[in-house]
Parts: sequence; structure tokens; C-alpha cells
Amino acid sequence: MAAPKIAVYSSPDLKNTTDDALPNYLTSLKFKQSHFLTDVRLALGYTAVVIAGITFTADHKLGWDKVKGYTLWAVIAYFLLNGALTVWIWGVEKGKVFSGESNGTLISIASNVTKHTPIYKLTVRFSDPKKSVPFDWEVLELSAPFTKWFSADGHFMARPFQQWLASEIAIVGQADQKYFGTARKGTLEEGLRVDSGSKSDAPVAAVASTRSRKGKK
Repeated sequence: MAAPKIAVYSSPDLKNTTDDALPNYLTSLKFKQSHFLTDVRLALGYTAVVIAGITFTADHKLGWDKVKGYTLWAVIAYFLLNGALTVWIWGVEKGKVFSGESNGTLISIASNVTKHTPIYKLTVRFSDPKKSVPFDWEVLELSAPFTKWFSADGHFMARPFQQWLASEIAIVGQADQKYFGTARKGTLEEGLRVDSGSKSDAPVAAVASTRSRKGKK
């Protein structure tokens, strides 16, 4: 079945479709995805909903006089959980679309799109647990126009997107032999680069893909 068309002028739709494709691609390369962030978010959200449901049901069946002593604590717990959920989404997840590991190397990828700007931005963080300093993260920032992997009529093209990831992120290129030639050979610390030969195969875009290295955090 053909992939559904996306409104090419809707940055949120372009971003959401790309976000969905990214973890699917990495897990197909045997990256092990961690669902810890999602599990915590769901636990906070569902617990708040359960508390609200129990409070409503108790009030309906037992009457206000019998449950009013518990309602205040239920309301406080509900708002605390929703506050924690908000902090978790904006302060911890921070737009992460993938968190996991490959061959012992931890990897976290967050995406972002500036409003009315059709540029897909990724913040990629690596941490090798074999290093003497644990969780010594190396941060890399990538960006490219959606036109690299969306056709003019809004169809998502998986291969150009996968090729972009493989050519920009060394660990992805090493995991995917199909695109290994476009990824920089060498250790993780050597960073990334775009292979100039692979650019000619990508759809023409008004803005070239970019990347920056922010060092270790």
C-alpha cells in the first residue's frame, strides 16, 4: 500500500512522520531501544487519570459528604502528577525520539523544528560506557530540509532519509552496510561528515544539510 501523502507546508506533519520513521530505521539495524522515558510518561499520565476516575466514581456512588475528606488529597495528587508529567515531557524528554544503545554505545536523539521553517534538526548524544568517565556525552547537531526525503507531492521517501542518517552519524553508517560507504570510517570520536559524492543522489533542496559538533557534556 502506498504511503499516505503529507501536507508539504505543514512542518508538524513533516516532523511527526520523520520522527516515526527514525526509531523504526534504527531498530531495524538492531539498535536496542529503551522505552524508559515513555514508560514513565505513561505511568504519570495514567495514574493521574485513575485518581480522577476513582474520585469521580466515589463521589457519584457514595455522595459528597462521605468523600469530601479524601477529595482534597486526590485533587492535590492529581495536580502534582500533572505537574510532574509536564516537567518530565519538557525537562527530561526534551523532544527525544530515540533512546537506546548499539554495541554498548548509548545513543539519544532529539528532534526539533522551528515554526514556519521546514528544516529538520537533530541533537545526537553519544556515551561510551567503556570510557573511564561514565556518561561522558558527546553532542552533535544535524539539520537538513525535509525536501531531502519528501517528494514534491508529500510522499515520504525512506531511502534518502536513511542515507542522510547513515552518512551523518558514524555509528548508524557502521551498522548499515548499505550506506557504509557514505559514512565516515573511523572511531566515534572522529565525529561526522557529509560525503560529497552522496549529495548528488539526494533530491535537490533549497537549503543544504548542516551539522555541528558541540563537544562533550
